Amino acid sequence: MSDTFSTRTIHVSTGSAETVHDLTEACSSFLREVARGRDGLLNVFTPHATAGLALIETGAGSDDDLLTALQSLLPGDDRWQHRHGSRGHGRDHVLPALVPPHATLPVLGGRLELGTWQSVCLVDTNTDNPDRQVRLSFLTSAP
Repeated sequence: MSDTFSTRTIHVSTGSAETVHDLTEACSSFLREVARGRDGLLNVFTPHATAGLALIETGAGSDDDLLTALQSLLPGDDRWQHRHGSRGHGRDHVLPALVPPHATLPVLGGRLELGTWQSVCLVDTNTDNPDRQVRLSFLTSAP
């Protein structure tokens, strides 16, 4: 593989409840290994039709507020045409239209360039599938 592109898939267990799972340390660890002080872009992607990625403050209630907002916007009831899985599962398939399954983030000097309170998070409302994958890809123009 080229020295200008590195990629890895990580596995995340989200459990049996809706969750906002912080990926920031996994992203930073990956960059420490592959970026080696270089500038570039980190692309984070989850290949699931029922999960997304968000930049959000965690630990101060914002992660719970996001889940509450999503429950309000996308109720877990029988209104959805997509009807396999648990009750209201159709809402999970609408989630990626609101919380996209990808994010591209700046890397400066080999470090993720986030705002003071930003964290990279996997948002998963699908309680039927606790096993998730997230692909981290670092791209730089300088070897």
